[in-house]
Amino acid sequence: MSETQATNQQAVIERVPGHSAMQLKDVAVSFNGRVAVRDATFDVAKNRVTSLIGPSGSGKTTLLRALNRLHDLTPGAKVSGQILLEGTDIYRGDVTVTELRTRVGMVFQRPNPFPTMSIYDNVVSGLRFNGIKKKALLDEAAETSLRSAALWDSVETRLKVAASNLSGGEQQRLCIARALAMDPEVLLMDEPTSALDPIATLKIEELMTTLKERVTIVIVTHNMQQAARISDDCAFLLMGEDRAGELIEFDTTEKIFNNPNDPRTLDYTLGRFG
Repeated sequence: MSETQATNQQAVIERVPGHSAMQLKDVAVSFNGRVAVRDATFDVAKNRVTSLIGPSGSGKTTLLRALNRLHDLTPGAKVSGQILLEGTDIYRGDVTVTELRTRVGMVFQRPNPFPTMSIYDNVVSGLRFNGIKKKALLDEAAETSLRSAALWDSVETRLKVAASNLSGGEQQRLCIARALAMDPEVLLMDEPTSALDPIATLKIEELMTTLKERVTIVIVTHNMQQAARISDDCAFLLMGEDRAGELIEFDTTEKIFNNPNDPRTLDYTLGRFG
C-alpha cells in the first residue's frame, strides 16, 4: 500500500528503530484539577502485548486514552509528563491528532462500526478520510485487513452488507480490521472482549497473539486469566489514598503473576481484593 506508506513517511513523527514503541515518563492525567492517574513511567515494547490491569477506578482506561490523545476535547482535562512515540512527544511540537491516530489505532470496549455503512466501507473509511481514492488500493487494504482480523472468510461474499448485520464478535473484529487498515504501529484495546461471549472472546485473544507480529498492542482488561494468557508485559495500577490511580508495578507478565515485587500486586492477581 504505497500511498499509505508515503503518507506515513511525510509525517512529523519519525520511525526510529529500537526496542520501545512508546515510552511513558511521569505521565499524569487530571480532570478539572482532580488527579486521575499519576506518575506512570514504563516502556511499551515493540511487537509485544502490554496489559493494563487493576481495580475499577484505578485509571487504566484513562491512561490508555491518553496514549491516543482522546482527552483532547474533554473540558478540564490535562495530561502532563511525556508520552513518546518512537522518540517524539505526542503532546508537543507539530504532531497532529490525525497523524497520531494513523500511527496509534484504537479499539473500544463495545464494537462501534458505522452501522449504516457496509463492511467494506467500514474498513476503508479511515483511508478515504486520509485522501486515498484508488479502488485497487482500497480493495487491497480491505482484504488484507479483514484477513488479518480473521474475518475475511466469513464476509468475503458480504462486503456490501451493512456492518450492523454482523454478530457482536464479528463487529469487534471488523473494528480491529478498520484500525489495521491504517497500518498502525500501536493498537490500543480497551476491554475489547468484555461484551463478547466466550467463543468470540477466544477468537479475539487468538487474533491478538497473531497480530503482535505486525503491531504493538496495549490492552486494558479486568480479566486476570486473559491478561495472563495473552500479554507479555503487565502494568498494575491501584487507586491511592488520594483516589488517584498510580502505577504500582510494571514487569513481564510472568513476573507480575508469579513473583511480583509488591505484595499488593500478588493480592490483586490472586483475587484477594478488587
